[in-house]
Amino acid sequence: MTAKLEGGATVGRLTIVRVPEAADGGSRRHAVQYAHSVACVRAPQPTCGGVLVMKHERLVLPEGYRVSRRSFVRMASAASAVALVRITTEADLAYGQRRIARDIPADAVLINANENPLGPCAQACSAMADLGAKGGRYEFGLTQELVKTFAEIEELKPEYVRAYAGSSEPLHYAVLAFTSPEKSLVMGDPAYEAPMRAVSYSKARLFKVPLTKSYAHDVKAMVGADPNAGVLYICNPNNPTGTTTTREDIEYALANKPKGSILLIDEAYIHFSDAKPVLDLVAADKDILVLRTFSKIYGMAGLRCGFAIARPDLLAKLEPYGWNSMPVTAVVAAKTSLKHKGLVLERKKINTDIRNDVFSWLATNKYSFVPSESNCFMVDVKRPGKQFIEAMEAKKVYIGRVWPAWPTHVRVTVGTAPEMEAFKKSFKEAMETPAQAAQWPRRSAEPWRADRPYPSLS
Repeated sequence: MTAKLEGGATVGRLTIVRVPEAADGGSRRHAVQYAHSVACVRAPQPTCGGVLVMKHERLVLPEGYRVSRRSFVRMASAASAVALVRITTEADLAYGQRRIARDIPADAVLINANENPLGPCAQACSAMADLGAKGGRYEFGLTQELVKTFAEIEELKPEYVRAYAGSSEPLHYAVLAFTSPEKSLVMGDPAYEAPMRAVSYSKARLFKVPLTKSYAHDVKAMVGADPNAGVLYICNPNNPTGTTTTREDIEYALANKPKGSILLIDEAYIHFSDAKPVLDLVAADKDILVLRTFSKIYGMAGLRCGFAIARPDLLAKLEPYGWNSMPVTAVVAAKTSLKHKGLVLERKKINTDIRNDVFSWLATNKYSFVPSESNCFMVDVKRPGKQFIEAMEAKKVYIGRVWPAWPTHVRVTVGTAPEMEAFKKSFKEAMETPAQAAQWPRRSAEPWRADRPYPSLS
């Protein structure tokens, strides 16, 4: 099997992509603070209370630590890269389809961004309400308690876990830390787009490997894609297909990956499926970094909380890209959710029952779809997917986006039972409308803009 290279050449089953330079577009940028060993002086700065004078300061380095020319250049390069990085998130990508904040009617069905319509559990909501006036403090101790709670549940050492405001930040930072013009990124196709966006900043080559016939990651092709790969990214279950890659395949990739590379395993959707988690491979000190989030089964997409889990030396590679204090409401909600022993199984069953009902209906009506184990699935609408999205939007049902590798497929998020009944009705009507009749003037998807309501979510 062959795939076309952008420019015409073919290279087996791999698509090699040169990611274009990221446009500025006036967007907000994430900045990184990194240490330097030279004295610095700030000119007096006016403040509301008079003049603030910045004193001469010199960084005191740990005993025995030396800043070599090479390490200084590496730190400076990391700082320069991250200063320009836009953190791509599911919210950002969903918003890129249309003007979400302005145009969606109040009674619309939103099954477009892999959100959990159930929201945080009742106990988490109570914990946030009880937090009260503590929201005026950073409360770093709460984050430490969250990390300790998660580490105890997963039988990990706390130093193997780092909390972030969602999993998108560590995803981007891992790609920046472990790829470069000499070290490429290898990922499935179709797959979550955020890592692909990140390599536009590290200027690494991108190898996109088609999924297997069973819609799993083709790990043998991935490990053979580039002997100089820096990161092999596997989202398990995969976004957008909702399909899984076996534990055996992940272990194969770990054993056969290029020397010096890491596996970046995104387990954002792991709780919806029967896929085997791989946190034990982290505990065994393997070259693997796992991402977890509270956005999916825990229903906290709007609160922002997640983890990067890896050996301390791998986590240290993310440090030059910065870290901010955690939103305290998200932290207490996450800790409370972790302690709710029946929550994951309860929500997994709700999602599975609704999803299977939709699959049964799709099969009965002879619609083509990809069986999923997640809270989303891909359905083939037999026409340009973007056209179909607009046909559904006209019926106030907002579904997910299209991936270039599968231009006639659209992604659908599993919503509540009433939402999916509305989906069935509108989907059938749209499918029975001749494709050409649905070719209304399309609103162009908005470019990466600074005036989005979610410019830097992570």
